[in-house]
Amino acid sequence: MTRVVSAKKVVIVGAGPAGIAAADALRAQGHTGEILIFGEERHMPYDRPPLSKQILAGTWLPEKAELRTGELLADADVTLRLCTRVASADVAAHQLTLQSGEQIAYDALIIATGVTARELPFGHHLDGVHVMRTLDDALTLQADLETAQRLAVIGAGFLGAEVAAVARSLGKEVTLIDPLELPMQNVVGDEIGSMIAELHRHHGVKLELGHGVSSIEEGMGQATGVTLDDGRTVSADAILVAVGARPAVDWLRSSSVPLTASNEPGAGGVRCDASGCATDDVWAIGDVAAWWDPTQERHVRVEHRQTANEHALSCVRDILELTPTSAKSVPYFWSDQYDLKLRSFGFPSRDSGFHVVEGNLEDHRFVAAYTDESGRIVGTIGSGMFKAMNWWRLQILDRRPLGDALRDRQITKRSVE
Repeated sequence: MTRVVSAKKVVIVGAGPAGIAAADALRAQGHTGEILIFGEERHMPYDRPPLSKQILAGTWLPEKAELRTGELLADADVTLRLCTRVASADVAAHQLTLQSGEQIAYDALIIATGVTARELPFGHHLDGVHVMRTLDDALTLQADLETAQRLAVIGAGFLGAEVAAVARSLGKEVTLIDPLELPMQNVVGDEIGSMIAELHRHHGVKLELGHGVSSIEEGMGQATGVTLDDGRTVSADAILVAVGARPAVDWLRSSSVPLTASNEPGAGGVRCDASGCATDDVWAIGDVAAWWDPTQERHVRVEHRQTANEHALSCVRDILELTPTSAKSVPYFWSDQYDLKLRSFGFPSRDSGFHVVEGNLEDHRFVAAYTDESGRIVGTIGSGMFKAMNWWRLQILDRRPLGDALRDRQITKRSVE
């Protein structure tokens, strides 16, 4: 791959958290050239985690989720073009073509287009059927919930579980549907999945787990319910489809930018090296990027907010040919459901070993560790014990065997008691 020695014009496609973090990092690391950001949406750049929480609940106005105002971007000499779609990229010519036909040259290109919501093969033309990825999605569902009384949530992952919790707090009847036997099961495993299922039952959510969806019922163009794979119908006047997301890379398919296959690690994302470089003078960051992880010896695509910030700094230092960042990091996510505030580091998985190492699940005050086949810690999850979580995070970085970490943790705790 060729690298620009001093990128005069950096173009960022994607005005979400990753794109804004890249612009910030460019200026912070001393780049004085042109920075141009393209965003498809009409809103100023905003943060996404609040969409399924504070924005949907109505406790935040949309402006509170804004990442930057126009004035701040202007002060940083960053040009932002909203409502603009990039149609294609010509890597050899260092040129983008917009949907309007306009052509844009670049010296360095940062792809930060994120992901788009997956849809079912039916029902999305009906009133009352929603996805949740953008601010407009959240505001549309919020408006629908002002009159709707029964919400069906298809998909019991992070997003579906969070929206179910918010809807219950608004007094709605909620049914949570998923083909898996437990909420968030593939990511957090059976033990945490069981805890989350019980939490939702306690708050009055009806769980239809272990069931797929065969159709969405309608009447006069309005969704009226969901038919499960066993023939039963769940009545609903609002439906959220939360069945995952896919990288927003369609505009790259005619280019030479490498993409990972759908059946390999980092599925469907932009294939990058360990610094985010995909091909000549092209980098990718955030949800859309599948970075090479030397510790796991595979490409990894992580849809977590903190990863976008870390990608941005590493990528920018690579673009500017600065010394790579030396700080180790691990993926981090959080999920707020009712009074439960889950925090996780690393790579928790249903297929990993699961061990409660501090506290207990019943009190929702605990830390649990996930281990690989060799007994080394690959992830943690916890609630209500944030100082302890930070200690266990370091064990992931060092790939500590669980037994060694438990022994050292007892020594650490005794030293402060």
